[in-house]
Amino acid sequence: MPPPRTRGTALRHRLAELRGPDVPAKALDARALAALAANPGCARRAILDGAGVNKTALASALGAPSAFGQSQFALTRGNAFEAKVKADGGAELLRLVHEKLDRSAEPPAHARVPDLTATGPQGRTARTALELREAAAHPGAWTLLDHPMLALDVAGSPAFLEPDAVVVHPDGSWTVVEIKSFPLLDGSADPAKVGAAARQAAVYVLALEEVAARLDPAPRVRHRILLVCPRDFSNLPAASAVDIRKQRAVTARQLARLTRIEEIADALPEGTCFSPELPAEELTAAVESVPATYAPECLSACELAFHCRSRSRESGAVTSLGRAVRAELGGLTTVEDVLAAARGEAGDPADPAVAALRRAAALRAEALEAACR
Repeated sequence: MPPPRTRGTALRHRLAELRGPDVPAKALDARALAALAANPGCARRAILDGAGVNKTALASALGAPSAFGQSQFALTRGNAFEAKVKADGGAELLRLVHEKLDRSAEPPAHARVPDLTATGPQGRTARTALELREAAAHPGAWTLLDHPMLALDVAGSPAFLEPDAVVVHPDGSWTVVEIKSFPLLDGSADPAKVGAAARQAAVYVLALEEVAARLDPAPRVRHRILLVCPRDFSNLPAASAVDIRKQRAVTARQLARLTRIEEIADALPEGTCFSPELPAEELTAAVESVPATYAPECLSACELAFHCRSRSRESGAVTSLGRAVRAELGGLTTVEDVLAAARGEAGDPADPAVAALRRAAALRAEALEAACR
């Protein structure tokens, strides 16, 4: 008689069923986790990411393909720039870390660059933890971990993350390094892109803190990360220290609020599957069986945003107008409710949102009347 499956094994089996037969899981990365943390109330994204569903293929199968993504040219350029930054044992990268973050330390003339090769993400995660522990046990030297593998528990499911680099300082502290291909022009970069990089780095910092917590004494994980970009329009590296304390705190709070994936999976109808190979009607029904929390910000972060926006508009949900508008309207959840309240046909006059809407409607009517005279 075979031994009973553990809860973790049963969950993995259930998530595999949700992906579809013989469909490999799409690994969660830091960018996806940052986007998920920005909208913790969206059960749809949580279960799709937890199950490893390819949301790009899913969106195309639903007839609402994603309109964003990095071009192959940008990927090639980014890889070439990263290779340049890490050349010669990461000499230039370590020089930038020393210059921007740790001038009091000895210059990194020589540094350990351990081999992190291992089998599978679990093996690479264990190897990374071993090398971090080794570096912490021998302070006084610089260590560069090139593409380490970290694990972070997300709503009861492990996510494996791969930062561009982690540097161990001579004092034993750890720094996350993000290498991006967008330029630093006159010492500054596009604030939106810097913000996205900071949110992504915050996920890595949280994962590093989990590794540090298992060591005694626990090394310090620095909350200022190094952002490395091309200088102006050249291919020469420039760097900036970015304080990510705010992004780290927000991301930690939002990830803690995520509904556990097994709870969402247990609430789904038996036989639910999100395979893009399913007939359109069956696939749409499966996706709609999981509630979504759409907001316009999803358009820049989620592959299913166009599908969810269409459904939100069809239902007249005020969330399609933005989270700020939704917050101001209180218990009025649909555009129809808002218009009825403004016309005085529905709503409690004592409700501040209803009173504000009626006042706005009266002012609009007065302005239109004055314009017609």
